[in-house]
Amino acid sequence: MSQVKVGCCGFPKGMKYYFSQFKLVEVQQTFYKPPALNTVLKWWQEAPEDFEFAIKAWQLITHPASSPTYRKVGLKIPQTKAKHYGFFKPSDEVSEAWEKTRDIAKALQAKAIVFQCPASFADNAENTENMRLFFTRMDRDDFLFVWEPRGKWSNKTVTALCRDLDLVHCVDPLEKPPLYGTAKYFRLHGGQDYRHQHSDDELDRLKKMTIGETYLLFNNITMHDDALRFIELMKKDNNGKQ
Repeated sequence: MSQVKVGCCGFPKGMKYYFSQFKLVEVQQTFYKPPALNTVLKWWQEAPEDFEFAIKAWQLITHPASSPTYRKVGLKIPQTKAKHYGFFKPSDEVSEAWEKTRDIAKALQAKAIVFQCPASFADNAENTENMRLFFTRMDRDDFLFVWEPRGKWSNKTVTALCRDLDLVHCVDPLEKPPLYGTAKYFRLHGGQDYRHQHSDDELDRLKKMTIGETYLLFNNITMHDDALRFIELMKKDNNGKQ
């Protein structure tokens, strides 16, 4: 199996059609409001044998209760409990959200779990301590933990946390380089509004970055077409054409 795994963040087409075109997907529902286990088991049963699921960790782990992503799916948290959610806080609520995320990952036989943090999750002592407690207390099993910080973090802090906690630093490599991880996990966002369609030159630059085990997930409005174009580019390269 190729070490370069290409797919989309979510299903831009019908699931059955998607399975016929790709070998990887990053599940988005698990971030917003995790589906029932029998639902994800059905997905796994319908997927080809060589298909891989990656998942986003439930937002209750990473995002505060004030986040608009809670309101998007109708998650209403009582004001008295709001302080217990998000930012990897050492709370029962965050622990339970991790258990739910873990159970779904196991049902899908997922390897990679993405912890995407909001821009408000900043580089400070409380947040770094919460991360250290969260990732050292849990049972890691054989998961690949991927961290996508979106706030202002120093390269030194990101590198130290990823090294100490065995995390893969997730980036859009067309915007900045990854700082740590034996494997690479790239999410191509297509700019702030997700509307950028990647040029042939950008896809060629991406191809040169995919050395060793690499997850390459397109997350822009044209992600389906861009991902297929990238797969064709890899095929041409492997066949020695053009």
